[in-house]
Amino acid sequence: MVSPFILPFEGTWPRFASEPRLCGAGASVLGRVTLGARASLGAGTVIRADGHFVRIGDDFHLGEMSTVHIAHEVYPAIVGDRVAVGRDAVVHACTVGDDCVIEDGVVVLDGSVVEDGVLIEAGSTVFPRSTLKGGFAYAGSPAKPIREVRPDEIAARALRLHDAAAASLFTSRAGDAGEADAFPADVFVAATARLAGRVELATGVSVLFGCRLDAAQALIAIGANANVQDNTRIDASEGGVVIGPGTTIGHNVRIRAGRIGARALIGIGSDLAVGTMVDDDVLLAAGSTTTPQQRLEGGWLWGGRPARPIARLNDVRRAAMQDIVDQYRGYGAAYRAAQDGPAAQGGSNGTSPIADRHPHR
Repeated sequence: MVSPFILPFEGTWPRFASEPRLCGAGASVLGRVTLGARASLGAGTVIRADGHFVRIGDDFHLGEMSTVHIAHEVYPAIVGDRVAVGRDAVVHACTVGDDCVIEDGVVVLDGSVVEDGVLIEAGSTVFPRSTLKGGFAYAGSPAKPIREVRPDEIAARALRLHDAAAASLFTSRAGDAGEADAFPADVFVAATARLAGRVELATGVSVLFGCRLDAAQALIAIGANANVQDNTRIDASEGGVVIGPGTTIGHNVRIRAGRIGARALIGIGSDLAVGTMVDDDVLLAAGSTTTPQQRLEGGWLWGGRPARPIARLNDVRRAAMQDIVDQYRGYGAAYRAAQDGPAAQGGSNGTSPIADRHPHR
């Protein structure tokens, strides 16, 4: 059986109540994570706890290329029992109760509380610090209650996610992480990231777990101290992609041919169409989309589907954006040291480093 790729963060290893019941190739569990019994982790999933902790209950299901993460020194991620998460979803720095279903492509954002027995329908975005009352189905961006939901529908929807994952659970996501000597010494490329073609990473760049960067016949160039967060996909098959220095690309973002300037932040779960041009100093809100050839003018917070200017960037937002860049330089250094060290553990050889070396305590 495949085991997840696991690493400590600053000396703290993940804790497991038991080895995952099912685990897809390239799944990663990192840092200050406590994971309950009988978990199912789809291919390419990431559970990462560095600047805060992640605590997940029993019978957890995480669909292919989905991400669970925290807000640095602000919010942990806490998930109850019998929670099912679909594909390409993000559960970020929030609290989720028991018996919940979070469908494909959902983004749940910082400080939110999802009560017991909630269904969040595919493609929805739960805005920061929202409360989703138990016993309801939610949909939209922002997610709003659309109807009451019965426990039997919750169970049926959860089973559907489990069944959908079965076909892809063991799909190989291993790949070439790039030649180490092709990048500056302070670059971090996660062992479960996959880089293909001509990819140029400047000093201080971090490419986190599960990312896929495919330069095809073009070029992907990422500037100094930028960070590309877990399960982001950059596809240059229709033209090159340039990302400026000091820019943050959030979890589970999709980027196609285009340019992103310096000191920008592309929010979690955003989808940038071909030809998108993002100026310097842009904040694109989580879950946003752009249209082909759209330009996002600098100095603004943009958001929506498609994105539109919402407010001028103030000093508070600019400082928060810089804080993330600084945090990810620290994350990159810590994970690079752990990944290069003798204790790094992968699950590709069929052994069980979890059960043997890092039991639940």
